[in-house]
Amino acid sequence: MAVSCFDFLGFQEALKKMRDVDDKIIYALNALPTESFKGQVNSESTCRDLYSKLQQSHLTRQTNIRNCITLSATTLKKLREKREAQPNDVDTDSQFKAEQRKLRVLQAELSVEDIIKERTYKAFNERCRAYFHAGQ
Repeated sequence: MAVSCFDFLGFQEALKKMRDVDDKIIYALNALPTESFKGQVNSESTCRDLYSKLQQSHLTRQTNIRNCITLSATTLKKLREKREAQPNDVDTDSQFKAEQRKLRVLQAELSVEDIIKERTYKAFNERCRAYFHAGQ
């Protein structure tokens, strides 16, 4: 799912929607059976499918964030050059500062993404380690 980097609020809303799978990890893991109901649900398949969804979601979000960081950095570079060429242009200065803030927020999103990923895989491994091991 590609998101537009130009509409920043839209970008953040899209990220929020893409993080649904992480936000609902506990509910998904609660679908795994307890010892007494083990035979009724294929836990390995459930864990494998969930792991696949998690990996795809994390990759998509990280790719989108990195693409927006690259785009923002390029825009910032152009604005810096324009600002140096026209030091008294208030509009350019304002755009430059806004783009700087946007770039910082995007870079912070990568850190948030790492925290979410770590939390999600911790919960996943606690419930699925008996049924599924990543990389198999």
